[in-house]
Amino acid sequence: MTDNRLISRTDRTAAAFETAFGTAPTLFVQAPGRVNLIGEHTDYNDGLVLPCAIDYRTAIAARPRADRKVRVVAADYADALDEYDLDAPIARLDAPMWANYVRGVVAQFVARGLPMQGMDLAIAGDVPQGAGLSSSAALSVAVGSLFATLPGFEALSPVDIALIAQASENDFVGTKCGNMDQISSACGVAGHALLIDCRSLDVKPVPVPDKAAIMICNSNVTRGLVDSAYNVRREQCEAAARHFGLPALRDLVL
Repeated sequence: MTDNRLISRTDRTAAAFETAFGTAPTLFVQAPGRVNLIGEHTDYNDGLVLPCAIDYRTAIAARPRADRKVRVVAADYADALDEYDLDAPIARLDAPMWANYVRGVVAQFVARGLPMQGMDLAIAGDVPQGAGLSSSAALSVAVGSLFATLPGFEALSPVDIALIAQASENDFVGTKCGNMDQISSACGVAGHALLIDCRSLDVKPVPVPDKAAIMICNSNVTRGLVDSAYNVRREQCEAAARHFGLPALRDLVL
């Protein structure tokens, strides 16, 4: 069966790419959103979580450049364009926020001394934004997966890409999220949930029973992590762990 949304994603990125850059893309990558089954606010407490990837994704069409310039087109934002040079400081923008998720991952790669080169890319997705399905992680992981196709990145594992995406959100975007969303997106397995130990980074696929259905209901409540109380909740958890003299609340025995 043909997935019409998959065609829509790739068609939109390819069309946006060709319109903006006048040539065809040579690379396509995608990363999924996720739904969490067990373990809310436990990832940044070094705990266990059980999420699964969902069939809503962020797609990127791209083409490497011969220079050090990065140009990004957002098909979901009226083909808005962001561009910068890899040899200049990559600054966080006040707006648009979508650009910071791309800039942050690129800045992480540059800071790690990885062999970056210029890239033209167009982005589109169907992960609902502000719905708690990790559209931001899907974007960050997709960007990381794209640049990881370059020569010299072969040693990066999916978990490595996930942690770089998390560091981008923590240090560049400003959301002090844990690692569940990014690991779910980078390591998702069809037909499985993932049992993730957020301290050891052990990832174990857990089969979803054939006759089981995971239902996601839209509450119509929109949220954003950067401007929400998420960071405050993390600070509170870390303060509680310090109160008990523990590395994380995972270690608290009641």
